[in-house]
Amino acid sequence: MKNRSKSRQFAVQALYSWLLSEQNVTDIEVHFISEHDMEDADVSYFQEILHFVTSHKMALIDHMESFLSRSFSNVDPVEQAILLVGVFELEQRLDIPYRVSINESVECAKIFGAEDGHKFVNGIMDKVAGKLRQEEMKAPRKKKARKK
Repeated sequence: MKNRSKSRQFAVQALYSWLLSEQNVTDIEVHFISEHDMEDADVSYFQEILHFVTSHKMALIDHMESFLSRSFSNVDPVEQAILLVGVFELEQRLDIPYRVSINESVECAKIFGAEDGHKFVNGIMDKVAGKLRQEEMKAPRKKKARKK
């Protein structure tokens, strides 16, 4: 299986470029794939994220807007991209546990975001997960099998 973490990181970078340039997303996608080594990434997942987020940006923002202390447009563009990817997963990819989506968003913020950006991202993602994944969050946590 290809690495989804890399796909998310590439999607954050491509979305950041799209947010700043407002360039055609297909042009960004083609350029991004041709300029980056995506051998270890799940390219189809990267494309799914990129196209869904750019087509449904406002709906994704609506899920988090009530939890933001400022308007989404005043959030740092790197953190905007990270949050859009994370909220996409919480809304659309129910096969990915909410904890994984939150953790991956926090990790992206540690890599690409401002010094304490990961704290901001964690807080917003946790609240959005509470809204979109209530049942999953209420479910008892499965215990990991212990190694003997």
